Amino acid sequence: MSNAIVLHVNYVEQGQSIPEMCRLAARWGYDGIEFRRTHKNYPDDQAYVDAIAKAREAEGLSVVLFGGPAPDFMAADPDARARGLDAAIAFYRTAAKALPLTVCNTFTGPLHGPDYFAFERNGSAMAAPEQWDWAVAGFKTLGEAAGELGFRFAFETHNCYIHDLAKPSRELVDRIGMPSVGLNLDYGNIALHPKGEPLEEALSLCGDKLYEVHLKNFFLPASDPRGFIACGLGDGRINHRAYLKALKQMGYAGPITLEAPREGDRAHFAVQDMKYLRGLMES
Repeated sequence: MSNAIVLHVNYVEQGQSIPEMCRLAARWGYDGIEFRRTHKNYPDDQAYVDAIAKAREAEGLSVVLFGGPAPDFMAADPDARARGLDAAIAFYRTAAKALPLTVCNTFTGPLHGPDYFAFERNGSAMAAPEQWDWAVAGFKTLGEAAGELGFRFAFETHNCYIHDLAKPSRELVDRIGMPSVGLNLDYGNIALHPKGEPLEEALSLCGDKLYEVHLKNFFLPASDPRGFIACGLGDGRINHRAYLKALKQMGYAGPITLEAPREGDRAHFAVQDMKYLRGLMES
C-alpha cells in the first residue's frame, strides 16, 4: 500500500507552533497534517494559511488537509447557517490558493440532547427532515465551491451528527449527489455506537464515496460500555490489520489519517502509531 499517511493535528496540540508541527510530522515520517480550520493564534484565515504553507514547504510535506469546525447547518437560524456557509467558502478559497488541497474532512453541525453519550438517541436518530434538507442544501453549495477549487469534502462518521453511522452518511452524500462530496470513515466512532455497523458493512456502504479514513483504537470496559479508553492503534477492539487488508482489496487510494484522542505523551504515540501502521502496510 502506498497511501499518504497523515498526522491528525491532535497529536501536536500540546503547545507546538505550526512550524514545529510540520517539522515533527516530517521527522516522524508522515506525509502531511490534518489541521483544524481555525487557530487561536492567527487573526485571520490568510495569516493562518500562509503560516501553514511556509512550514509545509520548509519541511517538504506533500499533504495538507483541514477538518472542523465546519458550518453548523443544524442551526435553526437561517442567518447563522448562511454566515457559516459564507465563512467556510471564504476559508477554502484562501486555502486553495496557497496549498495543494485534495480532500478535507468535514461535518454538518452537532445534533445531541442533554446526554451526549446516548449515541443511539442522538445524531441521525434525532435529525428532523428539515435538518437533512439544510445539510443537503449547504453542501450542494460547498460541493460546487470544492469542485471549482479542485478538492473534495469527506464527512467524518462521528457520533452526534447526522453522519454518525455509515448508512445515514451514505444517504447524506447520495442526496447531495456531487462527486466533490464523499465520506471519511472513522470506524473508531462507529464502533462506539450501540447500533454501529460491522466494519465490512461500513466499508461496503461507503464504497466509491470513501475519500479519507481516520484510524484510532480503544478499549471498552465491560463494567461501563460508555467509558471507553483510547489506546494505540495496535491495541484495543479494532483489528487494523483486517481493516487495512479490506481497504487494499477495495482499491482505496486516499489518505490514511492517524488520530491520538488520548492524553499523555502524544509525540511518543505519533511515533508508535506510525511504526505500527508502516509495518502493516509493508506486510
